[in-house]
Amino acid sequence: MATKILKSAGRFGARYGKRLKSKLLSVETLQKKKQVCPYCMRPAAKRLAPGIWLCKKCNMKFTGNAYTVK
Repeated sequence: MATKILKSAGRFGARYGKRLKSKLLSVETLQKKKQVCPYCMRPAAKRLAPGIWLCKKCNMKFTGNAYTVK
């Protein structure tokens, strides 16, 4: 059998189906990349918890959506 690499969703192996794993992969890639800070407009905001973001440049802690700042 051929195995496919599903990046971070590959940790589930053969369970849960392709569609669910691809949706999870799209959400995880959005939440893990650096977002644009609404205060200094630089891509330096990292996710601390669901809805809580911290900008590494201006050191502002703010709220946003669960997976993205927007």
